[in-house]
Amino acid sequence: MVKGRLEAFSDGVIAIIITIMVLEIKVPHGFNLAALRPLIPVFLSYVLSFIYIGIYWNNHHHLLQAVRHVNGRILWANLHLLFWLSLIPFVTGWMGENHFAPIPVVFYGTVLLLAAIAYFILTRTLVSHHGKDSPLAIAVSGNFKEKISLVFYAVAIPLAFVNSWFACALYVLVAVMWLIPDRRIEKTLTS
Repeated sequence: MVKGRLEAFSDGVIAIIITIMVLEIKVPHGFNLAALRPLIPVFLSYVLSFIYIGIYWNNHHHLLQAVRHVNGRILWANLHLLFWLSLIPFVTGWMGENHFAPIPVVFYGTVLLLAAIAYFILTRTLVSHHGKDSPLAIAVSGNFKEKISLVFYAVAIPLAFVNSWFACALYVLVAVMWLIPDRRIEKTLTS
C-alpha cells in the first residue's frame, strides 16, 4: 500500500487534536487583565501540549519521508499512536483546570509515556517492514533521545505525587530536548 492515505489521515487527526485543545480554552467573562489570571494554568498546559503535538507531527512527518510503502501492521501501529495523542486534549484540560494537581499531572505523564511507547512501536514496525539495512533503519538506529524521554516520563509520573511542579518540569525538559527536529532521517536520505 502507498503511504499517502496514512499521512493524510494522521495529519487530519493531529489537526483535530490541536483544534479540540484550543476550543477547551474558555473565554473569560471579565473585560480586564485580571479576568485572564484564572486562565494562566489552562494556557500553560495548552502551550506545553501544543508543543508536544507539534513535535509528534514534525517527527512523524520526518519518519514517513523514509517510508516507501505501508502494510496493515503499520496502519494499526499508527492508529495506536494516534489513540494516545487523541487523549492529550483531555489530560491537558484536566491538568490546566485543576492547576497542575498531582492526579491530573500523573495522567498527563502517563498519556505522554504511552504516546512515546506507541511512537517507538510504530518506528520498530516500519523498520521491520522495510528491513534492517533500509535507510529508515539506519536513520533511527541511534535512539538516545527516545530512551531518555521514556526514563524521564517514568520518573515524572510517580514524582507528581510528591511534587507536581517537578514532574511538569521533566515534561518540559523532554519537550525542549525534542524542539530541535530529529535530523537523522534527513541526513540519511540526503547522503
